[in-house]
Amino acid sequence: MLKLFRSTAILEGISYLLLFGFTMPLKYWADILEPNKVVGYIHGGLFIAYVLLALIFCWQRKWGIKRFIILFVASLLPFGTFYVDKKYLKGSTA
Repeated sequence: MLKLFRSTAILEGISYLLLFGFTMPLKYWADILEPNKVVGYIHGGLFIAYVLLALIFCWQRKWGIKRFIILFVASLLPFGTFYVDKKYLKGSTA
């Protein structure tokens, strides 16, 4: 479970950065829509997977709602999921 959650967190963070750092400028400055659509769908799926896995992970670890809120808010911030991986997940045991 830990490995899946860590992988999802990293992929969600990468997709977030690609979406807002690369494909959104393409969409609005260069009028190139397709990359934004594709990356947007991928990011949306990874975001949902991340939140669901965070719920499951917090429940399994018996972490409180405060820790889940930290994980959730991190998914809304650039580089947030990378911070979560380093601070909360990297040192966790399987």
